[in-house]
Amino acid sequence: MVIRIVLCSLVALCIHLFSNAQKPARFRVLALAENGGHHIAYSQAAKVWLNQLAADSSFAIDYLTNTDTIDEHFLAQYQLFLQLDYPPYGWKEKAAKAFEKYIQEGRGGWIGFHHATLLGEFDGFPMWQWFYNFMGSIRWKAYIPDFASGDVQVEDQQHPCMKDVPALFTIEKEEWYTYNTSPRPNIEVIASVNEGSYKPNSATKMGDHPVIWTNTAMAARNIYIFMGHSPLLFYNKAYTTIFKNAVFWAAQKQ
Repeated sequence: MVIRIVLCSLVALCIHLFSNAQKPARFRVLALAENGGHHIAYSQAAKVWLNQLAADSSFAIDYLTNTDTIDEHFLAQYQLFLQLDYPPYGWKEKAAKAFEKYIQEGRGGWIGFHHATLLGEFDGFPMWQWFYNFMGSIRWKAYIPDFASGDVQVEDQQHPCMKDVPALFTIEKEEWYTYNTSPRPNIEVIASVNEGSYKPNSATKMGDHPVIWTNTAMAARNIYIFMGHSPLLFYNKAYTTIFKNAVFWAAQKQ
């Protein structure tokens, strides 16, 4: 009898696993991430976290480390584009044009992190003017190389990406980019950092300092989340809640 019960349980488990394996993905995600540099630890931690979220939530995710294969046909497979610490320069021309159309026509959602606002002339590449406008017409200016903790204040608590996120939360280790101007006039601010809360204190400040925002002039659901340097972020409940909310909101699944 015991053997029969065990065998029945194993059969039921196999049927359950097989059934789950046959379920179609709810949506498809493309994640573009650097394959080296000092942000690689963040990208690697993000991949582990995203793979678990995808498994738990029945969506599919693919990863790229360059833009060589991106064009309109390629992007048509995906309902969400994640830009994980990948800068807005050095893209293949066909990839840049396909991405612009993807965002402008709302063919899918977008979440950008950290390096996505490294806007300027870097590594011999010119400014990507379209992306400059997309990010609120800002140019990268400076950063805190030795890192600092900082308190992030949620300004739009009604935004779906802020569901179950405290009004104030602390990021323990971040570079805190500054820009030549605040993007606020050109985008909708969701959260900002209180520069007076930096520990240790830093002279690298810009006054009004948004760190999470969306550009509602675009058809695509989009959100930029500045924080994205340290893998420690994936132990921060507020951060992972924002990330998870953003995935389903930008993919139009909530």
